[in-house]
Amino acid sequence: MPPSPSDAPALDRLACLAGRSWHVVDLPGGLTNTNLRVRNDDGLDPLDVVVRWSRADVELLGIDRDAEHDNTTAAYRAGVGPEVLEYRPDLSMMVIGFLTGNALEDADFGDPDVLRRSADAVRRLHAGPRFTGDFDMFARQAGYLEVVRDNGMSLPPGYADHAAAWADVRRALAAAPRPTVPCNNDLLAANYIDDGERVWLIDYEYSGNNDACFELGNTTTECSFTEDQIDAWCEAYFGDPTPADRARVRVQALCSQYGWSLWGFIQEAASPLDFDFHAWGMERYDKAEATFRGGGLPRLLDQVASGG
Repeated sequence: MPPSPSDAPALDRLACLAGRSWHVVDLPGGLTNTNLRVRNDDGLDPLDVVVRWSRADVELLGIDRDAEHDNTTAAYRAGVGPEVLEYRPDLSMMVIGFLTGNALEDADFGDPDVLRRSADAVRRLHAGPRFTGDFDMFARQAGYLEVVRDNGMSLPPGYADHAAAWADVRRALAAAPRPTVPCNNDLLAANYIDDGERVWLIDYEYSGNNDACFELGNTTTECSFTEDQIDAWCEAYFGDPTPADRARVRVQALCSQYGWSLWGFIQEAASPLDFDFHAWGMERYDKAEATFRGGGLPRLLDQVASGG
């Protein structure tokens, strides 16, 4: 199980906290971590940090903590992520600077200024230093599917019915390949921190070099964008998006839905947390199935494959 604030004495083993007087607050969220905000009360140099204390049982999810550390550091160098102050893999802890601002909610993206600041943050991340490791949702989905089947975990009826269409999606994206860029790959609303002037991006558990349009599409589906919001998002990021840009973002949203839904079904069977992972997975799978069966996918794939 993840640790809780009652386990806080163990934090004394961190170099940045050893010998100091401090207090800790459990931050909300985190399905594979406990996130603790720690501030000093000893009158010495101000200290305001977040300790990300991770579970050890994340192998089924394909999380690489060393890569998470490397890529959080790279995001900081890009001017878009928190500073890494200490990394202790022996303690399953990483200490990062606390970012002042508000974690976004889905509805916040209805504000054009928030949308613009968020797109700017994503663009800065993508222009920053290369990440450790690559992220390919097709490989990830295949790996997750193998985990589900090898461990007798349940899938929604009809999941496998879309295998042929999934292969079509992969071919269309490969027909007009794009250079990969450093991507967070898990940019739900709460991973955008807005201070009113700029947006920061947090949580690099699944980070890796990837197609920028996966990043963009992932946010559109995680934050339940309308069609108009998707178009505004593309314009905020690209400036003057082509039909292929707009289609690629929508197709990559489908990739996010179909692939990440399996994360929920694995967690449903494996996680000790009291959280409805089945509903989480089904929400994403239902969106994917609607696109697979909706009739508009062939046209999107044609636009993607055209590259123009």
